Amino acid sequence: MAAIVAQPNGVILAGINPAGPGLGLEQVVHGALKPFLAPGIDGSSLEVTALLSDRRGSLWIGTAAEGIYRIHNGKVDRFRSSDGLSGDFIMAFYEDTEGDVWVATSKGLDCFRDLRVTTVPGLGGLGTDEVDSVLATHDGTIWAGGAGALGSIRDDVISSLQAKKGLPGDQVTSLLEDDRDRLWVGIDNTLNIYENGRFRRINRPDGSPLGFVVGLAEDTAHTVWAEISGSPRRLVRIKNDTVQQEFPAPQMPAARRVAAAPDGALWLGLISGDLGRYANGKLDIFRFGHNERSNGTSRFNQLFVGADDSVMGATSFGVVAWKNGKQQTMTIQNGLPCDDIQAFITDDRGDLWLYAQCGLIDIPRIELEEWWAKPDRKLQFRLLDAADGAQTGYAPFNGAAKSRDGRLWFVNGAVLQSVDPANRISDVVPPVHVEDVVVDRQPYAVANGLRLPSIKSELEIDYTAPSFAIPQKIHFRYMLHGWEKIWHDAGSRRQAFYNNLPPGKYTFQVIASNSDGVWNTQGANLNFEVLPTWYQTRTFLAACVALVIAFIWAVYRLRVRQIARAIGARFDERLSERTRMARELHDTFLQTIQGSKFVVDDGLEEPLDPEKMRRALGQVSGWLEQAIAEGRTTLNSLRSSTTLKNELGPALRRAAETGVVPDGMTVSVSVIGDARELHPIVRDELYRIGNEAIQNAKAHSHGSHLSIDLMYGQNLTLHVGDNGVGIDPSYAMTGREGHHGLQGMRERAARIQGRLTILSSTGSGTDISVIVPGNVSFLHPDTGIRANLRKLYRRIIGDHEAL
Repeated sequence: MAAIVAQPNGVILAGINPAGPGLGLEQVVHGALKPFLAPGIDGSSLEVTALLSDRRGSLWIGTAAEGIYRIHNGKVDRFRSSDGLSGDFIMAFYEDTEGDVWVATSKGLDCFRDLRVTTVPGLGGLGTDEVDSVLATHDGTIWAGGAGALGSIRDDVISSLQAKKGLPGDQVTSLLEDDRDRLWVGIDNTLNIYENGRFRRINRPDGSPLGFVVGLAEDTAHTVWAEISGSPRRLVRIKNDTVQQEFPAPQMPAARRVAAAPDGALWLGLISGDLGRYANGKLDIFRFGHNERSNGTSRFNQLFVGADDSVMGATSFGVVAWKNGKQQTMTIQNGLPCDDIQAFITDDRGDLWLYAQCGLIDIPRIELEEWWAKPDRKLQFRLLDAADGAQTGYAPFNGAAKSRDGRLWFVNGAVLQSVDPANRISDVVPPVHVEDVVVDRQPYAVANGLRLPSIKSELEIDYTAPSFAIPQKIHFRYMLHGWEKIWHDAGSRRQAFYNNLPPGKYTFQVIASNSDGVWNTQGANLNFEVLPTWYQTRTFLAACVALVIAFIWAVYRLRVRQIARAIGARFDERLSERTRMARELHDTFLQTIQGSKFVVDDGLEEPLDPEKMRRALGQVSGWLEQAIAEGRTTLNSLRSSTTLKNELGPALRRAAETGVVPDGMTVSVSVIGDARELHPIVRDELYRIGNEAIQNAKAHSHGSHLSIDLMYGQNLTLHVGDNGVGIDPSYAMTGREGHHGLQGMRERAARIQGRLTILSSTGSGTDISVIVPGNVSFLHPDTGIRANLRKLYRRIIGDHEAL
């Protein structure tokens, strides 16, 4: 017993070696073995090595030396090494999930697959290796014409009429079946009617041949129209098998195809790629601009008129169409894979099939209807190419036909091909797998829950969908959940890439479709997690947030301290000023008042002594005058504050010129440099230092000249000098006991980071100077390259004016 198999009808077959009576291929009938018989097969003569009953009901028989026998619907096919099989000794059969049958022979492995597009043998069947036209007649016969033969297929039986063997000529051109079921055939430069196994020629009125026929059509009045190629091209009208009228070019534009409409009009596919309509003796031309773009090389390959009077034409620049007065085109702009359309036909479901240079394009009916409504629509379609068995090429004449069983037939100038639209969809979807995960060129084992390191550059995920049928036509879509919400159409690409993916948990989902566009919606999923680096962790982020908060708090506290320090400085300033004023009032004004009181008290002891009273009143009057002067001086020192004005120089001038100025003393005030905006505290402190020095000079120097100089430069400098008696050296260092003027000046200078210098000698007067740094004095310090250039400019201008 070499093999055993059960058929769909329940019959058990067994292969028993060796071959011979009661052996070979046997079937179990009522519990007994009987020889298996089929057309051309005697089971007892076969040395069976393997058996298979596939899902289509076909029986596969493997033999030890005779190759393979396949029985399908009672028809027997045989495959041997001479047919391309790797070996004639069959070892095993296997049918995969996609319906492909794999055969292991002694010399290799073979795969049998049913192609969507099948090819009819040429010389071995139709009798020609050049098939140029095809026509399906109402009786189910498929006629195919070409060089040297007119072949036919009926009930799977192929026959042909050969040149000089029943065919009156060599080249078969256009074909037509008329309303009387007769076959019109263009042969060489003649037009013939084939009826009852005989050809009858249609001649011109003068008996000459009609010419080379490139197009045939019959209208609703049963008039046959023939387009004749030659010089000139002619459109010929034939009624009752007789030529009635000829329309030569240019009277009738040169055409390559003709088609009749239900309303009686005749449509022409012009050689320019445009459409023409001839009705009631009037010709209308609908131009599509092909000729201008192609320099006159447009080609009109086929013309079709639908039951709704819509017209479509296959050209080398796509499909041209006309419907209800509206023109439109179908090209690569609508998503077609190519523009060169050889032929087209509609199937029983209304789908449009385009036979193009890139393959066989199937456009669903609903897509076609939406294209009629919206000409710029992107079409959804299915493409059958060489992997599906389609062989493209130029169809010189009738390029497509539909037989009564629904099959579609196409010719390409070499072979006859057919496709069954009813068997076009496969529900077998490919399984999907995720194969590899690569992070920054480092591969990782694929497993759910995969933990990946931080992605510095790129994440690559490789996936696949195993299929032996047409793997290049498997399409993929993928999406990364947790990162995106849209599907990526990857086509046939089997890799997905993501750049700079942040840390987190993700799910990668990929789905695939088979060659018929049926999707495996479940697909494959991969759950993985991208781990964060140290600077992407929550702890680090929390630390950064805490650091930012701490920094803001530190800046806030620093600012609060600065404000508190400024307020404290203002408070200390006011307190110091009040202390000084108290001291001045005590040392001057109050002492004068106290002395005046003593004089009055002394005068009141002897009220009857007029002379003493007069002297006392005179002395009191002088002291009161002195007290008024001292009080006025103190008030001026308060009112002359420069807080509200940025005019330190004029303020010092007013301080020098008001109050009691000794007789014979001259005062000079000078401001050197451009006055600049000063810090308010610096203004007030420097003014009080200057005022104290000025009042001391007027009261105690006994000099004849007082000079006050205020200099604006890189630093701010105040100089007060006189030519009086000078200051006792001991007073210059520590101040006079009970007086706080010099000590207050030093304290004020220190508060504004100034340097106070007191130079004094007997007979030469006193010089007091204060230098305050510019970055402390000025609100806008004059530093940097621009300041240095400005100083250099001023120096040059000054030197030039001096010259």
